[in-house]
Amino acid sequence: MAGKKRSGGGADRRAGELPGRLVARSFFEASPELVAPALLGKVLVHKSKKGLLAGRIVEVESYLGPHCDTPDAAAHSHRGPTPRNQVLFGPAGYSYVYTIYGRYFCANFSCEVEGQAGGVLLRALEPLVGIPQMALNRGLEDGAATGDLTSGPSRLCQALGLTREQHNGLDVASESSLLQVRDDGFVAGRVLVTPRIGINPANPALDWPLRFALAGHSCVSGPKRMRG
Repeated sequence: MAGKKRSGGGADRRAGELPGRLVARSFFEASPELVAPALLGKVLVHKSKKGLLAGRIVEVESYLGPHCDTPDAAAHSHRGPTPRNQVLFGPAGYSYVYTIYGRYFCANFSCEVEGQAGGVLLRALEPLVGIPQMALNRGLEDGAATGDLTSGPSRLCQALGLTREQHNGLDVASESSLLQVRDDGFVAGRVLVTPRIGINPANPALDWPLRFALAGHSCVSGPKRMRG
């Protein structure tokens, strides 16, 4: 595995018990290119109606706000606040979930201080808790645990049951939230840094090195050459 637990971080949990400790809001109050690699190894938890679902974050991408010296033309915040992207301009540590292709979803976390948009896209998780339910959410055989169960932005949202209608704008730094980011003591190993995936070839931000992944991890998405 591309990483390890700190001493005391690997104790077995009782059923339904949340892993580790909640990540503080201050963690997210930095630029996305700093928040993104720090997220690697943290645990995304969804307290769903069908039980606890959790996965370790193993791949992310940063998207910069329009306040930067060179605005990020690939970011949803590029042209300023709109009803769709308002979460990105609000406080740090909130979920920004959007729709793609009219039926799939992608999940992000807001960064920066309020008014200065920035976000981190979740690209892949390592399934930890609720794997049979994740498989069912994906339409796979009950109990199936394939390597790509939560590999890719839309797959991880489908596996965790995340939608824009129900999960956009949730406070992931709150103990009362259905969606949380937690630290269970895992220490990330070597981090792979590459350009982001799926950027329009005509976009001037095409080659920016803003994708971060746990090198060699089997759940990382994209071509094999990008898995390190």
